[in-house]
Amino acid sequence: MSDEHLIGGRYREIEKIGSGGMSVVLKCEDTVLQRTVALKLLADHLVGDDDFVTRFRHEALAVARLQHPNIVQVFDSGADVERGQHFIVMEYVEGTPLSEMLRGGRKLDPDRAVAIAADACAALECAHRAGVIHRDVKPANLIVTPDGTTKLADFGIAKAAEMTRVTQVGSVLGTVAYLSPEQATGGDTGPQSDTYS
Repeated sequence: MSDEHLIGGRYREIEKIGSGGMSVVLKCEDTVLQRTVALKLLADHLVGDDDFVTRFRHEALAVARLQHPNIVQVFDSGADVERGQHFIVMEYVEGTPLSEMLRGGRKLDPDRAVAIAADACAALECAHRAGVIHRDVKPANLIVTPDGTTKLADFGIAKAAEMTRVTQVGSVLGTVAYLSPEQATGGDTGPQSDTYS
């Protein structure tokens, strides 16, 4: 392997910008289009899990259809054969996660809170019209840009409603503090679940 491995033969890693149980997010340079992107790599321990790989691919397909100024756009997806990694390439958004803005008990100005909530609702309305349920709406997935626009990110466990269910009936996906009652009990989720969160 060369010193400068390009992920998928195209994306040059700049730095790691986030991680979770399912994936690692890297800031990368798209060497073809010469722009900065966010690249989500499926976590190494899940690469051999066919269910997670399927869920990861469905995320890319479902979210790529969504074109809205308040949704982080998906540009590409694929697999890096050399490293055996699956990835999704997204719009890189300069901004601050809402979770960071609220850290330490900080409060938002009421007008700003309303603007953030309105942007989040606009994003969810677009997703729901396309049959996509986010299933993990929380402050860490709302990025506020320097101009004040809020973008909904990380449809990591999103499900297109018309798709065959990937998760097993009774399984719970999401972040506990923001789960709707039906998610917490392993029931069916829908637009109302995102609204609750």
